[in-house]
Amino acid sequence: MHPHHTFRPATRRTVCRRPGGRSPLQAVEESFLALATAAQPLALPAHLICEEPEQAVLPVDQVRSRLAHAATSAALREQTWREVVCRAQRLGDPWDIVAVGMTVPVLHRMLARLACPAHVERAEVEQEALAAVSTALSTVDVNIADVARELFAAADRAVHRLVYAARRRVERETGQEAVHLGRLARPMAQTGCQAASLSLGRGSGQAKDEYAVLVRAVSAHVVGIAEAQLIARTRLEGEPMQRLADERGVSVRQLYRHRAAAEQHLAAHLRHQMRDQ
Repeated sequence: MHPHHTFRPATRRTVCRRPGGRSPLQAVEESFLALATAAQPLALPAHLICEEPEQAVLPVDQVRSRLAHAATSAALREQTWREVVCRAQRLGDPWDIVAVGMTVPVLHRMLARLACPAHVERAEVEQEALAAVSTALSTVDVNIADVARELFAAADRAVHRLVYAARRRVERETGQEAVHLGRLARPMAQTGCQAASLSLGRGSGQAKDEYAVLVRAVSAHVVGIAEAQLIARTRLEGEPMQRLADERGVSVRQLYRHRAAAEQHLAAHLRHQMRDQ
């Protein structure tokens, strides 16, 4: 295990700041780059990733770039990943951020190839992949041949479970239920309707139908007002989940789970209504 190294470049780079609507992968990337571009960037011994290093240490973003380079041998990649994961397990913050940040480019490519149902949000898939990587990071055996493969395999399994479960839910939805939930599942442009009150006095047509479904579900005690607001603001009005998570003081992952449970209750209620008709 190597000691903590820092590297001071000749010119300081600027961290690129994204707007508040950034995705989970973008948020991790910002945290990772902040460590790499600080006044004293977080760094690793260069010999881990370079056959003949020209300097003693490299900032973690340069290490990540070399991991992806075709000329880098598998042996160098493996020893670098092993060191990063060892530090994450032994030292925690900020090396856990570094370890997850190292996976971002591969996760981007992995998710770009994923055949994902239209009603599953990209941010939800990204959050699931990152959560799987974080969990695997704390339990993976650093003595195995390919540590990185275990992290990516965990992410792959998690996102495919998410997509499979979403497809199964859609397959179970029939008739009017599928019409209503299909609308609820698609992010829409701003309708001007205040989700806080679930007012039906503004908006028209499809938007009114969707809000009406939620209002009736609240009246029937199928979902609570907070759950209906969560569905309305994120599904119908397209608000980022991060904003609501910040408002409610919970994690984004927890809020996704909360919304999924509310939508399952709503689906069961609509199925029951269809049977009674």
